[in-house]
Amino acid sequence: MTQDEIIEMAKQCGIVVGYPKYQDIEAFAKLVAEREREECKKCCIWKTGNQFVDEAIAVCYRAIDQRGEA
Repeated sequence: MTQDEIIEMAKQCGIVVGYPKYQDIEAFAKLVAEREREECKKCCIWKTGNQFVDEAIAVCYRAIDQRGEA
């Protein structure tokens, strides 16, 4: 998420955004995003026995994991 996206979401929730409060909101948003990625990755740990499906699942897992590195 970009800073602008975080600010817009905070405004949509009625949160007044300004410095230094923005830093708290950004930190909270990053924690929520990390938790969401971890929950999504849990869906990608099972195996079907089908090589193509299992590789697709592994690709999804890696893509979710890499989103946290950006």
